[in-house]
Amino acid sequence: MQYQSYWHATSTPFASAQPGPVEGKVDVVVIGAGFTGLNAARKLAREGVSVAVLEAAHVGAGGSGRNGGHLNNGMAHGYGEAKAHLGETRAKALWQAYDRSIDMIEDVIAEEGIACNFRRSGKLKLASKASHVAGLRAGFELIHREVDPDTRFLDKHDLESEIGSDQFHGGMLYGKSAMMHMGRYVNGLADAAHRHGAKIWEGAPVTGRRREGTGWLVETPRGAIRAERVIAATNGYSNSVARAPLGYFRKRIISVGSFIVATRPLSAEEVAATLPGNRTYVTSMNIGNYFRLSPDNRLIFGGRARFSARSDQSSDAKSGVILRAALSEMFPQLAGVELEYCWGGMVGMTKDRYPRAGEADGMLYAMGYSGHGAQLSTLMGQVLADMALGRTDTNPLHGVDWPTVPLHSGKPWFLPLVGMYFGLKDRMS
Repeated sequence: MQYQSYWHATSTPFASAQPGPVEGKVDVVVIGAGFTGLNAARKLAREGVSVAVLEAAHVGAGGSGRNGGHLNNGMAHGYGEAKAHLGETRAKALWQAYDRSIDMIEDVIAEEGIACNFRRSGKLKLASKASHVAGLRAGFELIHREVDPDTRFLDKHDLESEIGSDQFHGGMLYGKSAMMHMGRYVNGLADAAHRHGAKIWEGAPVTGRRREGTGWLVETPRGAIRAERVIAATNGYSNSVARAPLGYFRKRIISVGSFIVATRPLSAEEVAATLPGNRTYVTSMNIGNYFRLSPDNRLIFGGRARFSARSDQSSDAKSGVILRAALSEMFPQLAGVELEYCWGGMVGMTKDRYPRAGEADGMLYAMGYSGHGAQLSTLMGQVLADMALGRTDTNPLHGVDWPTVPLHSGKPWFLPLVGMYFGLKDRMS
C-alpha cells in the first residue's frame, strides 16, 4: 500500500519552478497552484499580465491532485433546492457554469496539448435505497426539462449493463460529465502557465500580506514579492495558510477530509463484472461513495468515510479500512483485491455548500467548491483572471453574500456532530 495520491504517483511533476528567492514585482500574485490558481495565471499571462504563483508545497499538492478524478456536471445540491435558495436565474446560471467549465477543460487540454486521458464518460447517480428512487426521478424530470436535456433516467433493470452490483435501485445519467487524469492535467496546466510567462514558486507558503502604496507586499519564508492585485485560490487548504493573510476565509471555509483508495489494475474480466459502463459513479447517500476506473483500469473508490479535518497517513489509513469494507460490500467479487494506493484530501465546504467568488479583504477569490471543485475550478480561474483585468460580467457568483460560520475560526470542532447528523439522515431515508 502506498499512502500517496495515485494522480501524483503516475504523472510527471512540474519541473520549471523558480529556483531562487521570492522577489520582484508583478501585476498579480496568485496564492495556490491548483486548477483555480493555475488557470488564472495561464489566462493572465496569455493576456500579457505579469503574474506569479506562490505554492506552499508543490503544484497540485492540494485538492487538485488529491480528488477522485471526476468532472461531473451538476451541483452539490438538487436543482430544485438551488432554485429555492438562489432564485431561478442564479441557479440556472450556476448550473450552466459547471457545464461551461467542463467544456473549457476540454478546450484548454486541446489548446495546450495536455495529455491527461480526458473522456466524456457520463456520470451515473445511483439510488442507494428503493425509497430514494422517487426523489431521484423527480429531480431528473426537473433538470431534464429546465437545464439539461442531455440526461436520462435508468430503472433498476437498466443498471445491469452499467454496474456489477445489486445494491442499487435506479439511476440518473448525466451525459455531459467527464473524467481525466488529474495529476497530468494539473502539471500540464502549470507547464502551460509557465510557457506563457507566469512565474511559479513551489515551497513558498504565504506567511504575511500587507499594503504597500496602491498594492501589496506578499511575504513567504523565501522572500517577498510586490503586486498590484492578489488572488486567493486555496479552497480547502485556506485554513492551513497563516491566519493573517487569509483570516477572512478561515471563518467561512470548513475543511473536511475526503478519502480514496485505488486497487491494483483489474483484468478485463474484472472490469466487465464490476463497471462495464465505465463512467463516473456517485451514490445517493449523504455519506456515500464515488468511484470510477483509472486509465490503467484500477477501481478508484472514495467517500467521506470519516468526518475528519485531517489528511495524513494515520487518518488516511483509518479511512482506507472503512473504504475497503464499503468497496467489498458493494462489489463482493472484488472483496480480496489488493489496494495499492490510499490517500486523502481536504474539501473546502461553505455553510450552505454553494461556492463563492468575488473580492474581499483586498483579494480576489474563488473557493468553497464543496466537493465539486475539479469540474468548476478551471472556469473560476478564468473568472478571477477576468476580474483582475476589470471584467466582472463572467462571474456566476457575483454578489452572493458569504456569511461566517458561527463559532468557526479555522478548526471545525463540530465535524463529528455533522457526521452524526448526516448518518442519521441516511438511516432514516
